[in-house]
Amino acid sequence: MRIVIAGGHGQIALRLERLLAAREHEVAGIIRGPEQAADLREAGAEAVVPDLESASVDEVAAVLEGADAAVFAAGAGPGSTVERKDTVDRAAAVLFADAAERAGVRRHVIVSSMGADPDHRGDEVFDHYLRAKGAADAYVLAKSGLDTTVLRPGMLTNDAGTGEVNLAPSTGRGPVPRDDVAATLAELVETSATAGLTLELIGGAVPVAEAVRNAGPTTELISAPVPAPAPAPAEEAVKKATPSA
Repeated sequence: MRIVIAGGHGQIALRLERLLAAREHEVAGIIRGPEQAADLREAGAEAVVPDLESASVDEVAAVLEGADAAVFAAGAGPGSTVERKDTVDRAAAVLFADAAERAGVRRHVIVSSMGADPDHRGDEVFDHYLRAKGAADAYVLAKSGLDTTVLRPGMLTNDAGTGEVNLAPSTGRGPVPRDDVAATLAELVETSATAGLTLELIGGAVPVAEAVRNAGPTTELISAPVPAPAPAPAEEAVKKATPSA
């Protein structure tokens, strides 16, 4: 698979690039500047530099051309302004989704945040962040040309990953190592079974691959019809004597 990751120099993205490269996928990361390229090459990924805050849909679509999956893992980051919460966490996510659709890339995963909601109230910078993330999530999920999964991790840590998580539509609050977020993304991009879902992620006790399999829709077993019992001899005689309607 060829997988393109927006925000390719982020902490989660670099971990994801290493995992995908180890699985022998072809990986490209979109970065802000060429000074970040060496870190991507070390992780086994190609670095591409269309700035998502200024690039056009066509420019980003050209990067996505021929890809099998697209991952939006970009973010304005701590300490950024309200304006950049909008230009990166919302507008860049929208642009990336539009570009993926234009390039014909159906599988799409977006890294969001617990509590993201376009109608979230409040005037603090973090409130703006949650509204921006929520608006981006709503936009990409509504796009019929994409098979999108929204992943909302809990409190991110740099602890070593355990390989075990809790992945569900609602998990409650909790921490999760960035290692395990990356491992979950690596599983999600390889299947579209969770398309259309918004999933929360925290540390847990279920192996990552199993958690992703369990998060998809359950398969309903359809039983063969049970044949009606044969009529008793007396009933059969009555039926033969009764004219049909």
